[in-house]
Order: sequence, then C-alpha cells, then structure tokens
Amino acid sequence: MSTELKGAGVVVTGGGGGIGGALARRFAAEGARVIVADLDEAGAAKVAGEIGGSWISVDAASESGVGQLITTAKAELGSIDLFCANAGVAPHGGPEAPEDLWAKAWDVNVMAHVRAAKLLLPDWLERGRGHFLATVSAAGLLTMLGSAPYSVTKHGALAFAEWLRATYQHRGIVVQAVCPQGVRTNMLAGTGTGGELLMAASAIEPEQVAETVLESFSDGRFLVLPHPEVAGYYASRASEPDRWLGGMNKLQRKIEEATGA
Repeated sequence: MSTELKGAGVVVTGGGGGIGGALARRFAAEGARVIVADLDEAGAAKVAGEIGGSWISVDAASESGVGQLITTAKAELGSIDLFCANAGVAPHGGPEAPEDLWAKAWDVNVMAHVRAAKLLLPDWLERGRGHFLATVSAAGLLTMLGSAPYSVTKHGALAFAEWLRATYQHRGIVVQAVCPQGVRTNMLAGTGTGGELLMAASAIEPEQVAETVLESFSDGRFLVLPHPEVAGYYASRASEPDRWLGGMNKLQRKIEEATGA
C-alpha cells in the first residue's frame, strides 16, 4: 500500500495555498513532479515557482475543467500516479442558503472527485496502481456548525472515497481521506466567530497536515487524521448519537450567544 513519491506524477487541486500548497511543497520535496491546479492563477504560479513544478488555472469542479486538467497533466507528466482532490468551498448557511451555493458546494466538494476518478480509473486499473487522495475534513466524519452545504457535501466526499476504496483496493488503487479539524487557512478565517469558537484553539498549520499525509503513505491507511482526537469523536458519534448531537447543540447555543444570533 506504500506510495513512492520520487519521480511520481502528482496533481494537486486547490494547490495555490493552504493545505493544497503545503501538499504540493511536501511532495516536491520528496522528489515528485507536481502540477498545481487552482482558479487562483497568482497562487498557483507562486507555489509552482517555489517547487519547480507546473501550474494550470482551471475549474477543477466542472466536467470540462476536470477533463482539461487530466489531459494537460497526462501530457506533461506521462502518467498521473497521485491525484489530490483538495479544492473545496464552505458557504455559510443552512436550508435557506441559495440554491447556487448548494450546487457549487456539491460540484466542488463531491462531483470534482467523481469526475476526476472517472477519467483516472481506466489507466490506473490497466496499470494495476494509482493513488486518490481526497481532502475531506473532519466535517465529513462529524459535522460543521454554521454550514450545512459544507457538512452535507463533505459527508458525500467521504462516502465516495469509501466506495472507491471498497471497490478497487484489491486492484491496486490506494484511496485515502484526509480529515483535519481546524487548519490555519483562508477558509478557516472565513468561518467567523463560530469557526473561531469551534476550531481556533486546536487549529494547526497546513504543513502539519501535509506531514501527516506523508506519514500515512507508509501504510496507506484510509482515514488520515492530522487531529488524532477526531477518531474518538467519530466513535462517540457512532456509538452514542443522541449524546453527541446534544453536545453539538450546546456548542451551537454558545455560538448563538457569542454572535447574538
């Protein structure tokens, strides 16, 4: 199950900063040939310049954008050995959130993974190896108060990664889900008071996520947990759902008190 990065062809979506940028830098340091994909051209170019890699500005969520990304990457790398489905969005709100925000969250957080896998799997299955790394977030195992679209779609991303792993593990395909809690990125900064209350105290740097990911490559474990305590929360959620949901509701009330909602 181990993955050799030296000389490997790697694609990182959302690689222009945050966790994606940290992954790109860490993989390049191990000798991988990395393509940084991001809608943020300046960010993608900056990271690629730092690591001696290439970059592409593309919508990695749309069907045409994913197709363009995979075609470009194959032409440059020869083959894609590791695909990091890292791009993500976290719109605020619940059922009242506009339909277009729900649709965007679905496209970026779930369908981008599905569309990439559709194009990657034929080559990987023929070769008998391939590695799909999905940045899911602890929200996919638990939930994220304040953002129903993020919580729901990250659960979907986890479900798709589980399906891929269960379906193709015996055929040489490694599938992993990276599930950190708070990480000091622009996305965390955009969560406002609620995010600060929930995650600021335990937030880690993107580089710590990348290091945990690299360590996980030695055994190919499915759940990659930069915050190890998430495993306990996940177990509690499964074994005592009412108690766990009650605890989350207490946190929700704290957020409402702090924000005056």
